[in-house]
Amino acid sequence: MILVTGGAGFIGSNFVLDWLANGNEAVVNLDKLTYAGNLDTLSSLKDNPKHIFIHGDIGDRELMARLLSTHRPRAIINFAAESHVDRSIHGPSDFIQTNVVGTFNLLESTRAYWNDLPEVDKTAFRFLHISTDEVYGTLDAHDAPFCESNRYEPNSPYSASKAASDHLVRAWHHTYGLPVLTTNCSNNYGPYHFPEKLIPLVILNALAGKPLPIYGDGQQVRDWLFVKDHCSAIRRVLEAGQLGETYNVGGWNEKTNLDVVHTICTLLDELRPRADGKGYAEQITYVTDRPGHDRRYAIDARKLEHHLGWKPAETFETGIRKTVQWYLDNQDWTHHVTSGQYREWTAKHYGA
Repeated sequence: MILVTGGAGFIGSNFVLDWLANGNEAVVNLDKLTYAGNLDTLSSLKDNPKHIFIHGDIGDRELMARLLSTHRPRAIINFAAESHVDRSIHGPSDFIQTNVVGTFNLLESTRAYWNDLPEVDKTAFRFLHISTDEVYGTLDAHDAPFCESNRYEPNSPYSASKAASDHLVRAWHHTYGLPVLTTNCSNNYGPYHFPEKLIPLVILNALAGKPLPIYGDGQQVRDWLFVKDHCSAIRRVLEAGQLGETYNVGGWNEKTNLDVVHTICTLLDELRPRADGKGYAEQITYVTDRPGHDRRYAIDARKLEHHLGWKPAETFETGIRKTVQWYLDNQDWTHHVTSGQYREWTAKHYGA
């Protein structure tokens, strides 16, 4: 059995679904169910005895002690985090509480559990911490992509809180011997993505006839990783990663935000044309850039490929087509998550 924290969020829920589709090992899934946690994503597992969902907080030491002693997982995969840069700018305290204090409490709960394991189980145990490429800061146009030896230079409250959590995980390994692994991933996209992020936001706004908001000049560059590729990378790191090591996970797909939006518009023109015959690109609207907006992220994932034999299966072209088609086929899911609170949020950040 494994324990997944944050398993009702975007990447976590995809991982849980992927894990149970690819094997028979049970999952205990702990999630606080904040705005981005959605049990609808896990509805297909409702009657699956291999999936045990627990509503709770990684910072609740009493709950974690009971959970760990009852289920005795062989590994913990920590997805639990506040993860949206815009939200961190307007409300940084939640990010400090969850990403820093929450990770500290989770590490301490894990350490107490791990210390009491029989030696054979103690040796086999793993704590895998899921992080982001944003901890490395920003790159100029001609800089080499981020590798694991890049120094941390976070530029937003979100990335600073994730950097802090990474440092805690590293320290608990070097100080206490906790058997940890860390992955730093690039921008994920795919099914079940909460529509405050660029790709699902653009898809849903396009279909609703709303403006497609582009920050600044739209030339910010990101490396895009299909979420199912990320899941396979996590499985491989958990299986064979070297203790104490960090592995960058990327898709080798650098795209400007504007290129991404135009690609989505072109796919929608093909798959769901506008009734008036015009192109979706006419809905593109430029909005004021956000404070401290990093210009470019890029991931060098060669360590993961060379040491563990992993590389992504999807190109951006194949992954984005699957993503757009999924949103077209699953509009009930999007209706459930785009509540009045969500609409107020998008109006606040992108303009009415």
